[in-house]
Amino acid sequence: MAPGALIDHDTTGRDGLQLEETSDNIDKVNVLKDQKKQAQKERDEAAFNSKSAFDSEKDKTQFRQYEDACDRVKNFYLEQHTKQTVAYNLKARNDYKFRQKHRMTIWEAMEKLNTLIDDSDPDTSLSQIQHLLQSAEAIRKDGKPRWMQLTGLIHDLGKLLYFYGSQGQWDVVGDTFPVGCAFDERIIYPGSFNDNPDSKDPIYSTKNGIYTPGCGLDNVMLSWGHDEYLYHVVKDQSTLPAEALAMIRYHSFYPWHKENAYREFMDEHDEKMLEAVRAFNPYDLYSKSDGLPDVEQLKPYYLDLIKEFFPNEVIEW
Repeated sequence: MAPGALIDHDTTGRDGLQLEETSDNIDKVNVLKDQKKQAQKERDEAAFNSKSAFDSEKDKTQFRQYEDACDRVKNFYLEQHTKQTVAYNLKARNDYKFRQKHRMTIWEAMEKLNTLIDDSDPDTSLSQIQHLLQSAEAIRKDGKPRWMQLTGLIHDLGKLLYFYGSQGQWDVVGDTFPVGCAFDERIIYPGSFNDNPDSKDPIYSTKNGIYTPGCGLDNVMLSWGHDEYLYHVVKDQSTLPAEALAMIRYHSFYPWHKENAYREFMDEHDEKMLEAVRAFNPYDLYSKSDGLPDVEQLKPYYLDLIKEFFPNEVIEW
């Protein structure tokens, strides 16, 4: 689809359920197989300082079992790892910057994504709005700050990208990683980058590539997807703190926040953001097995929360 010519037409031709099934399968891959006890560092807010409690009795060994992942996940990553190049990422960002924007409220965005999924078989997997509310409610029940509750509510809204100019699923969901430098062995399925042209580029294939150690992750180009898209949507249209923006941008950056890869590019600011992302991670991954939330009962609370951090009711997407 040509940049700048996107129209909010009927998107039911795209299988939202299939996207969510792929995303759910990826999430199963992305939960730690043998999770070590999470070490929590001191933070300014007492609520933010505490370890997540809602997931204390969950069997986390059942997640991130990518050795046994279904073929859909393996094929997805093969396509993603082949097509996420520097050239594509530059084009995707340029297309986003200059394309026609879609205007809607946060709740309308949630309902739009949810409706597209419900047009298929809603009994097969959780709808998107249920997952968002599950994440937000888990954060709320643990007494975390209001800005973090809102972050849980909106963190996956970037999946709207699937209906607004994406090339498929490979540039919407899945683990993210830097482009423009060597693909680290700690990325999931590292052997699937063989057909990515950047893996043979004389500059992009080197350890540092186009970056300088200590440059800061704000200056590193991560693979384009729903995380990066939502980050660009929210950073200039909300009053959410830097920690929330990091949770949005990096929540799928598993090579970094789980495997400790790419630390050479971090600066002092990134160290604090890493703590925030790790604090958010359980609420994204482990809340999907919780009970289904009552959307209408919770809606007034979260509408009030949205108003607190989004000065303009209508957002440009």
